[in-house]
Amino acid sequence: MTPQHTLHAQHAHMAWDRDIEPALVISPGTTVELEVRDASGGQLDPSSSPEAIRSLDLARINPTTGPIRIEGTQPGDALVVRIEHLEPTSGWGWTGVIPGFGLLAEDFEEPALHHWELEGRRAAAFGDVARVPQRPFPGTLGVAPAEPGPHSIIPPRRVGGNLDTRDLTVGTTLYLPVEVEGALFSLGDTHAAQGDGEVCGTAIETPMTAVVTLDVEPGAAPAYPIFDTVIAHRGAEASDGVLATTGIGPDLMDAARDATRGMVELLQRRTGLEAPQAYMLASVAADLRISEIVDAPNWVVTCALPKAILTA
Repeated sequence: MTPQHTLHAQHAHMAWDRDIEPALVISPGTTVELEVRDASGGQLDPSSSPEAIRSLDLARINPTTGPIRIEGTQPGDALVVRIEHLEPTSGWGWTGVIPGFGLLAEDFEEPALHHWELEGRRAAAFGDVARVPQRPFPGTLGVAPAEPGPHSIIPPRRVGGNLDTRDLTVGTTLYLPVEVEGALFSLGDTHAAQGDGEVCGTAIETPMTAVVTLDVEPGAAPAYPIFDTVIAHRGAEASDGVLATTGIGPDLMDAARDATRGMVELLQRRTGLEAPQAYMLASVAADLRISEIVDAPNWVVTCALPKAILTA
């Protein structure tokens, strides 16, 4: 789909804040291209050494392009984000171990850095030992929270943000709960590839252009982000994609419960099942996955159901 507007990378912000002036104002249903810097905000380049990781200015991490105001959008609505196209722009990416950050921060106290060559959509080489398929996606997609800011861009939250969920790729539709008038949507932290969890704290970080269509469903705000994919990354039964709900918070058990409750409610709405039947179907067919476990203080759990199993 051809974008009707382009938002350049200089329109970036480093925190969520409902009072940031929108960089663009659009009508629902508009397609927009966003240019995104890499997660270092340009502090790293192909010549950077591991010591450059140690000196990163964390205040410049995860620049997020936006915000975009969607006219007529109100608190309680769902912002519908259709991901139309993603294109890495530099031919280069990086993955780093940042001291004090990541799931095993206490085990890895020294910085490390790997540079990736990204040749078109070919798998990226990790030395001579592995080739990692590219599957570009934006780690951060979100809207402004109602609570006055600024709020850190790093942890995910109910209104989205740094979800780091690898299924949010081309063909996915994401539903975000709107808390402020106009929604104020932003996107950033673009990745060429990532595993579920993003355990060391970084993926293949790379600059990218993203094309999204932004629409609204009045009064349909989910409790947490929901998404609908075209193609999933695992299992023949998921070849038609998945319906997925999320739980976000500081406790993985609570987040898992919230993701599962969301799936039960989604199945009730989509199929007409009663709650106990929806719960049983989720138990035999849905997958609970840790999508992000490094962006303290909140983690993301996803509950994904293959669409191919549904007959109604």
